Amino acid sequence: MLVAVCSIELYIPASNSLKEKRHVVKSIIGRIQSKLNASVAEVDFQDLWQRSAIGIAIVGNEKELLEKQISMVRRIVDDNSEAETASFFVEYL
Repeated sequence: MLVAVCSIELYIPASNSLKEKRHVVKSIIGRIQSKLNASVAEVDFQDLWQRSAIGIAIVGNEKELLEKQISMVRRIVDDNSEAETASFFVEYL
């Protein structure tokens, strides 16, 4: 069994309130969960308007499959025009 753990920091420049930020972050989290059936949560910067950190965990039995799913995560995050990726870190356990 292998686990891919991904940490993503986002910058949301157009956000002027926590409500606007929450809308963007929930949209990204929802898309990742629905397409990949992954565990996803906002893990840091909950009280800041323009920053967010998302943690993702995916379990599989082949590293190639996990790499493919992580690249799909990257594509979902990059396709969102409301948020910019500040950092993207992946670790395989």
